[in-house]
Amino acid sequence: MRMKLIVLSVSLFSALSFGQTKRVDYAADLKKDFTAFFENIKEKNIENALSFMYPKYITEVTREQAFRVLALSYNNPAFITDIQDFKIGHTERATLINGEYFSVTHLSFTMKYKVDWSVIHNVELAKQKIGDALTERYGKDHITYFSNGDYYLIKAGMKVCGVSEDMKNWKFVIMENDRRSELAKVLPEKIMKKL
Repeated sequence: MRMKLIVLSVSLFSALSFGQTKRVDYAADLKKDFTAFFENIKEKNIENALSFMYPKYITEVTREQAFRVLALSYNNPAFITDIQDFKIGHTERATLINGEYFSVTHLSFTMKYKVDWSVIHNVELAKQKIGDALTERYGKDHITYFSNGDYYLIKAGMKVCGVSEDMKNWKFVIMENDRRSELAKVLPEKIMKKL
């Protein structure tokens, strides 16, 4: 009887240890895949970046629209973005919902955002609108304008939802409030509450 108790204890400890390792592995895989997604965006390889996006989201918004949004944001010669000090923060525990695992990850970054004013027609109006849009999106406390270099420095955080069927290969959706209606069509309500 005592031997059975010891064997059971060792077996239980082994199972719990394996379970802990499994959690670390999926978080590492999620971070690895998101880093690849982010590097493709940073290097302006938009087509490859799309391959890391959640297919249901791509279907909802269309591949062409997703490509245009990423290209306009990160591969636009009029708007020069230099993402610096990128950090992957807390990754929430993966939740199984309808056969897919969902995990929300918190990110932070600093971005230098410069506009090529030579291609803009009404510079003063554009400066005002861009300043207002950046302030609305990131908040006044997170935006600094440097007139000597004529650029904005943005310090921001965001959330991204990783989705996987096997907890090894992850696809992503950037969780932004201005895309709430699109996101609600492809993400479960439990995940939408985290937005």
